[in-house]
Order: sequence, then C-alpha cells, then structure tokens
Amino acid sequence: MDVSKLEEMFSVTFQNKDILKQAFTHSSYVNEHQKEHLQDNERLEFLGDAVLELLVSDYLYHKYVQLPEGELTKLRARIVCEESLSKFALQLNLHEFILLGKGEEQSGGRTRQSLLADVFEAFLGAMYIDQGIQAVRQFLEKFVFLHLTDDVLLHMMDYKTALQEFIQEKLKATLVYEIISEKGPSHAKQFEAQVVVDGTRKATGVGKTKKEAEQNAAKKMYEQLLQEFA
Repeated sequence: MDVSKLEEMFSVTFQNKDILKQAFTHSSYVNEHQKEHLQDNERLEFLGDAVLELLVSDYLYHKYVQLPEGELTKLRARIVCEESLSKFALQLNLHEFILLGKGEEQSGGRTRQSLLADVFEAFLGAMYIDQGIQAVRQFLEKFVFLHLTDDVLLHMMDYKTALQEFIQEKLKATLVYEIISEKGPSHAKQFEAQVVVDGTRKATGVGKTKKEAEQNAAKKMYEQLLQEFA
C-alpha cells in the first residue's frame, strides 16, 4: 500500500503511518498474513462511524435550521447509509488502497458496497485518532459536504412524505398535487407542479420529471408550514 500517494491525494500527513495502513486492511488480508501480526480495520470502522455521525449531525443542524429533529434524523440516515458511504469511497478512489485476501479479491470484495463503506469509516477513524476531530471535519467539508447540494439532498429526502406526516399531525387537512404546466422538447422537459393544502395554502415547484416537480413543491410547502407553526 502506497501511504504517501494516499496522503498526497488528500493533502494530509499522518504521524502514525501504521494506523493509516490499518484503516485499509481487511480481515481477509490479516488472516492470510498472520506472521506479520497485522490488525484489521474493524475497530477503526467502529470509531469512524461515531465520528461521522456526529459531524454529519452538526452539519445538518446548522445547514437546515428549520427542519425538526425527526426530519434531520431521516436525512442523516440517508447520508451515512451503506449505499452513500460506498459511493463516497469510490469517488475518492479509496478502493485502490484496500488490502484484501486473495479469496476476497477474487470474489469482488474491492467493489462490494459494505466493504467500501467500512473502509470509508475506518479511514475517518484513523484520521480522528491521528489528527483530531477538526481534521476529519475539514476533510468532510472538502470532499463530501461540498457535494451535498440542495438538489442532492432533495433526492435523499422525501418531502412529500414529510409534508403528509406534518399535515396529518398539525392540520388534519386535505392535500392535492397537480401538474400545472409542461414545457420543452421531449428530451428536455420541464414540469411545474402545484400542491394545495386544505384548498387554501399553495406552493409550486419545477423539475425535470413530474416526481421531481412535486417534491420541490412539497419542499416549499413544508418549509412554509414549518415557519408558520414555529
């Protein structure tokens, strides 16, 4: 494993090179190299999971000041889930550095979703031990949070469900969606949706699909109601 290449990729310098290597060492590799007395990355994964959840929680808490606890929890779960973390690992090319046993390598372990997610968390755990939580925060801001745009988070969060639950709890009102316009050629359509709550409150949203337009309309209505009932 080329530790210096990994450090250069992310502009970081580890004091303890061994713990960085450990973060990328799968148990299958340890089992095949028992004479080297290596440690796998499972304990670092455990620690990195906790650090990641804290920093994502802090990020969402300050970015979405109107969202209640329940919705923040759902959004955090979508960000730190196995599918998302494995995508982050691939985008950052972390899979290139994983040390795997031959059997695990041959069975496709290097691109397995669960394994990639574990490596991502273990890497954060190693960084936390070696450099502290602020270094992990800076890494996430530079390589992860930067890509969590409103559009990306919109797809992660089901605003239609959130709005439905809110209305059932607070208003006991009716909720209706309709597509009010459709523009553009077939390969580049733009839809505008309207959501009407109890026949009086209205909000619109646009999107490349009817579903996206409805989600955007639901997002606007949801945010309006959060302010109204704050």
